[in-house]
Amino acid sequence: MSSEEIHIRILKLLAERPDITQREMADALGVSLGKTHYLLRGLLDKGLVKMRNFRNSRNRAGYLYQLTPDGIEHKARVTLQYLQRRMDEYEQLKAELEALKLEMNRSAATVVARDRHME
Repeated sequence: MSSEEIHIRILKLLAERPDITQREMADALGVSLGKTHYLLRGLLDKGLVKMRNFRNSRNRAGYLYQLTPDGIEHKARVTLQYLQRRMDEYEQLKAELEALKLEMNRSAATVVARDRHME
């Protein structure tokens, strides 16, 4: 998974679950806790996410992560850019597959014609 994909997934997780722990986030993303902390710190430093302390039901300090208005806008923008890039990649792959199919069909036709000619 690219850093961009992780970045988008972090923003999505925070929007859906503001009380998520960094460990839960790391598990959901499939990355290390250290990388999760580093990326989350970057979002906080950029002002895209704000963090508040609270006490959860297990009597320990916890944090709530909230996307700021800039964070919401950023999430929408990077998600749209990511989606467009992936759609472009899909179209390129689809064209490549069609070209390969044509090539295979031509090769198969050539082999069949050659085999018939040899009979």
